Amino acid sequence: MTIERKTDMTKESIDRINELARKSKTVGLTEEEKAEQAALRKEYLADIRKSLEATLSNVYFVEEDGSQTQLKKKDETLS
Repeated sequence: MTIERKTDMTKESIDRINELARKSKTVGLTEEEKAEQAALRKEYLADIRKSLEATLSNVYFVEEDGSQTQLKKKDETLS
């Protein structure tokens, strides 16, 4: 069973990240490839954060009285 998640990253981009990782462990990367790898990783991490925020925006705590409180960002709870 494969779990699919909505993502902005294409399969080709993820495959390229993995290809560059394998190549860096064997023969090394050129400066252009290192820059490409850094950009792809940055895009991948942004996508993961976006997905996590979407998931957490649907988290609610059920209080003892039955009411529901939505999970808030840490910044919002400090004010």
